[in-house]
Amino acid sequence: MKTGRKTNVERLLEAAGVPYAAHAFDGREGRAEAAEIAAQLGVPAAHVFKTLVTETERHEAFVFAVPADGTLDLKKAARAAGVRALTMLPQAKLFPLTGYRHGGCSPLGMKRRLPTFVDASAEALPRIFVSAGLIGLNVEVAPRALVALVPAAFADVARRG
Repeated sequence: MKTGRKTNVERLLEAAGVPYAAHAFDGREGRAEAAEIAAQLGVPAAHVFKTLVTETERHEAFVFAVPADGTLDLKKAARAAGVRALTMLPQAKLFPLTGYRHGGCSPLGMKRRLPTFVDASAEALPRIFVSAGLIGLNVEVAPRALVALVPAAFADVARRG
């Protein structure tokens, strides 16, 4: 779990003066599902956001943060990104592109700045939980502060139920 050292995500939040709280959970080597993480943290699944990376057929990458109680709607996501179609990024490409491993991917602090969208449902919440860039650790942060820092945009990209 937490080693006592801060993650890049935590350092970026602190440097920007963005209040946050770190929360450790049993990540079981990246196999914990977002809804299970929400249960471990004792918060509604709609407050825990998973970070998903997609790509176009031309290999342009886009990042989406969606609530644990939903899934990424690729058609809505493509519309938000202004592209024709998106597919999920193959797992083998995740670390080289973002610097994050599957299960610890955060919308903040990626190797390269990628176009990023946070599901619009986050706008109504005072705080959301996203990965701190390490398997087994999330940060709780105000969604507007996160979107401003990334930078990202709110968009309707999730499918519920």
